[in-house]
Amino acid sequence: MIDSVESSLKCPLPLRTYQRVMMAHGGGGRMMRELIEGMIIPLFDNSILNEKDDSAVIEINGAKLAFTTDSYVVNPLFFPGGDIGELAVNGTVNDLSMSGAAPLFLSAGFIIEEGFEFEILRKIVLSMRRAADTAGVQLVTGDTKVVERSRGDGIYINTAGIGVIKHSLKITPGSVQPGDAIIINGDIGRHGIAVMSAREGLEFETTIESDCAPLNKIVKKLIDSGIEIHCMRDLTRGGLGSSLVEIAETAGFRLEIEEHSILIDEQVSAACEILGLDPLYIANEGRFIAFIPLNDAEKAVNIMRNDDSGRSAVIIGRVSGEKTKIVSQKCISGAHRIIDMPSGEQLPRIC
Repeated sequence: MIDSVESSLKCPLPLRTYQRVMMAHGGGGRMMRELIEGMIIPLFDNSILNEKDDSAVIEINGAKLAFTTDSYVVNPLFFPGGDIGELAVNGTVNDLSMSGAAPLFLSAGFIIEEGFEFEILRKIVLSMRRAADTAGVQLVTGDTKVVERSRGDGIYINTAGIGVIKHSLKITPGSVQPGDAIIINGDIGRHGIAVMSAREGLEFETTIESDCAPLNKIVKKLIDSGIEIHCMRDLTRGGLGSSLVEIAETAGFRLEIEEHSILIDEQVSAACEILGLDPLYIANEGRFIAFIPLNDAEKAVNIMRNDDSGRSAVIIGRVSGEKTKIVSQKCISGAHRIIDMPSGEQLPRIC
């Protein structure tokens, strides 16, 4: 069986090319997606995996659960507005939340380099505890491994999470409908630039802080309001641009966004200009988009603005009925730009 699957694996580029790209870019963007779709999915083919969502939705004896895992290799370990421990908890909480689940339990796996300072480890673990308390989740199991000096870059953390889904909504890209409003809960690009500035010693007029935050409480408010949520996606690796492209391809419709509606901090915008980066593709850790029927869009925005994680929530676009699977942005100049998937992450090692 495995032999027959191996013969059908799609590998658009030689494996060595994948290895070079993954080493240089942290495995982001188009290359990682091709690796997943060309190797992982054919080998482990099943209906749950084939949904390709950040969380797997599983039904067991009538209970609907969400399950997810992620690994965190951010460099540096501490950055303005957060650290690797807070990031590990919030990232998994947010992945569960995007399926409409209430996050409950987490696991944590620590890969620690020999000689890593105990006090730094303690600081990271304390940060994880505070983040878990804020999100209302429990860390219930875990593992530690130690690798040789210079083999682990300090510390890597893997977290997995389980949440429960208590509603009948099917919150997936496949549920997106023509006419849906596209709503974002705030400005974009701060996390990636915060990490980059800490890594490279860049100084700006004011410190740019990561937006790292748990999103489960703002999502719960939306669900409890009775709003018909069609899809949600947190804007981590690949940022807003990549998330929109992935959803358009799955939903099968054209997505149209307005440049003037997308909020970008002046310092973030300036940093992007200096570094030659596009803020649409920079990772965020406290931002998400929601696809909501137009008649509920303003209600959703108002609910989000009444939460600390959504004070600047705004409608940035809509879903067209055109079945072209592309994302277009109306620029401030009036021209239209096609948003495509980047070939790799602009900033490696930011989550």
